[in-house]
Amino acid sequence: MSTATIQVRIDAALKQEAEAALKSMGLSMSTAIHLFCKQVVNQGRIPFEIVTPSHPNATTRKALDDALAGKNLSRPFSSVDEMWEDLNA
Repeated sequence: MSTATIQVRIDAALKQEAEAALKSMGLSMSTAIHLFCKQVVNQGRIPFEIVTPSHPNATTRKALDDALAGKNLSRPFSSVDEMWEDLNA
C-alpha cells in the first residue's frame, strides 16, 4: 500500500491541546487522523456529532457578566407592543 502526505494548517494552541489529549489516549496526531479518515470511509459520514463548545466565547461571556451585574440591559416594558415600539424607534 502506498502512502500519501496530508498538510493541514491549524491554530498552534489547538494543535498542542489535541496532541496532549491524543497522547493521553496513546495516539499520535497521524494515527488519529488515519482513524478519522477510516471512519469517514466506513460510515460514509463524519464519525462524531458536531456540537458547539460548552463554554461561551469572549463576547458571550461579557454579555452574561453584564446581565448578571445588571449592566447594559433595556428598560422594562409593560407590553410587547411597547417593546416593539421602542425597538423600532
